[in-house]
Amino acid sequence: MNNSNPSSKIYLDIVEKLRNMIEVDGLLPGDKISSERELSERLNVGRSSVREALRALELLGLIETRRGEGTFIKDFQEHRLVELLGAFFLQNSKIKEDLIETKQFIEKDCLRIVVQSASNDELELLLHWAQKNWFDDDLFFQKIAELNRNKLIERIWRIVNSYSKASFRADQTVDHKTYIRLIDALLERDEQKVLDIYCQDIRNMSKKD
Repeated sequence: MNNSNPSSKIYLDIVEKLRNMIEVDGLLPGDKISSERELSERLNVGRSSVREALRALELLGLIETRRGEGTFIKDFQEHRLVELLGAFFLQNSKIKEDLIETKQFIEKDCLRIVVQSASNDELELLLHWAQKNWFDDDLFFQKIAELNRNKLIERIWRIVNSYSKASFRADQTVDHKTYIRLIDALLERDEQKVLDIYCQDIRNMSKKD
């Protein structure tokens, strides 16, 4: 005899469907998710079941409800945990070196993916943004990470970058023309030129891949 609770299984199925929907839609921290009514129609389940599933996701720290605004993917970086951990164990100089190296590996992978998969329209928008707006290195590579098609890599970059910001306070001088040259190379789909500009001009690294 099966003693499992059918309603419990339905509830867990809805939680899993919501989690999958967030991933499939490519929602990121700060993005708003659909209303209870829209989710109910999309998942073909009752609104009360959707409401309970949303509460579960909120308890897990995956979403947050803002009164009068809606429900949003939660940005775990709002917490001070990343900065506190960075201040604690990134005092080790070897770990700091590893952090820099890891961040650069991720950024180069993002650039390779953007060369291969970003559309011309997306790159033209990036170029227009770079020409019209102030930005620093951190904001520029946030744009690159967002533009790459691998959302897991983007999330990893955000985490590593958070540790980096918690550990290194010095501001980096930004030559906007160099970053615009990088975007031009992306538009040319010239991967080696992109990496050369990144390594030699932006990161000032003598050793290339």
